Amino acid sequence: MFVNICGVTNEEDALLSVALGADAVGFIFAPSTRQVASGAVARITSRLPGEIMTIGVFRDSLPERVIEVAAAAGVKGVQLHGSETPEQVAVIRPHVHFLIKAFGAGSPMLDRAGKYEADALLIDAPNPGSGQVFDWRVLEGVPRTNRLILAGGLDPDNVAEAILRVQPWGVDVNSGVEASPGHKDHRKLRSFLMAARGAEAELADRGENARSPGTSALYNWEEDE
Repeated sequence: MFVNICGVTNEEDALLSVALGADAVGFIFAPSTRQVASGAVARITSRLPGEIMTIGVFRDSLPERVIEVAAAAGVKGVQLHGSETPEQVAVIRPHVHFLIKAFGAGSPMLDRAGKYEADALLIDAPNPGSGQVFDWRVLEGVPRTNRLILAGGLDPDNVAEAILRVQPWGVDVNSGVEASPGHKDHRKLRSFLMAARGAEAELADRGENARSPGTSALYNWEEDE
């Protein structure tokens, strides 16, 4: 189960997320109360273990801007949260190790999901970034040919249920583990990761797996460096 702690703004939260078992940390470069500068992120990413995925979140930025900021920040992947076209994504894709295309639940853009050169699809609330839970049943019609990351209102109390019901490839959390915008609550972080790993183990005990491609090829970044 791929677990991304998003909206990280400081080194302490990044290091703690990794120490508690997160697979990835995300930094928001789009306009937001959690927006961070590429220079500050570069200082954080330089301190993280090489196997950890670092992700820059963008919304409707020009492809050239995404490539420039991602390189300056030292992030390995990008998450595109706007109305980016498949053609724009294709420009960005060769310049990053991992690319996530985000969609709001029920968005008509989901009909074109297969046209994006994305390593994973992230499904958020209809109003992406709102931190609101949505009806997970709307995901029943989403094709699982791509890795599916579930976001939107996840927290320590509901992430296990979400994983057991939806069986995503990964989960993404931001405000659900915060003490205040941009600052993580360390107890919530620990509880969230314990709940996610517990649900993952329960699926394994049942002999069930997330209904999308596996994780085996995700972490060997050294081959590309």
